[in-house]
Amino acid sequence: MNLNSWKPRGVLPGFGLTMGITLTYLSLIVLIPLAALFLKTSTASWSHIWDAVTNPRVVASYRLTFGASLIGASLNAFFGLIIAWVLVRYSFPGKRVVDALVDLPFALPTAVAGIALTALYAPQGWVGRWLTPLGIQVAFTPLGITLALTFIGLPFVVRTLQPVLESLDPEIEKAAVSLGANRWQTLSRVIFPTLLPAWITGVSLAFARALGEYGSVVFIAGNMPMKTEITTLLIITKLEQYDYTGATAIATVMLIASFLMLLVVNQLQAYAGRHRNH
Repeated sequence: MNLNSWKPRGVLPGFGLTMGITLTYLSLIVLIPLAALFLKTSTASWSHIWDAVTNPRVVASYRLTFGASLIGASLNAFFGLIIAWVLVRYSFPGKRVVDALVDLPFALPTAVAGIALTALYAPQGWVGRWLTPLGIQVAFTPLGITLALTFIGLPFVVRTLQPVLESLDPEIEKAAVSLGANRWQTLSRVIFPTLLPAWITGVSLAFARALGEYGSVVFIAGNMPMKTEITTLLIITKLEQYDYTGATAIATVMLIASFLMLLVVNQLQAYAGRHRNH
């Protein structure tokens, strides 16, 4: 009797076929478009590319985009952890509503989010009218951009941390306390090492999402060159001016920056995994 006939058949096809499908799909969706971006940029002279990516207006947009994205991701790193903790560990009236609100930035079209935030925080908006007399202007300032990027990035942190918190047995914390650990020791030596890889992933996703955001920012930013003009808007402006080389050059800079960020994140995740295992 042929024993191979008794070998259970897998649900998916073999490695060769699935790997071929994977590489083909990734090539069509990811690799070929990115390669086209680099090829289009390479058609211009180096001096033209350098002038396009180092123009003072472009550099100002880099500074604003990366700075606001970093601040927004940092805020979500702190408050997203608290929100995820509350949603997992506590029961309270309206919990389902709060949990659904976390996903609102996912479901809401970005343009609608931008209009809503502008209506709230404009000088005559519902919130802005109270802040303006205090000398606080949100709309049409970098503060408004940071607020919009924080808004769209929050779900990435919360939804990445929630499954890990749900799998973390509260009995582990009780065991640590019974062994003499205080709250800070329990948090830093028991809970945080387990959450760290997922936390890094969520924060990096929020940061990456903020870098490429357009719809929710373009309304509240005011789009003033050298002040509140984000890089994605500048790319659109270049395209509208038929400066395709300039647009692809700026986009290539953002792509390289995002790729380097992913490399750093992968290294941090590997370090966090090794630290947790030890």
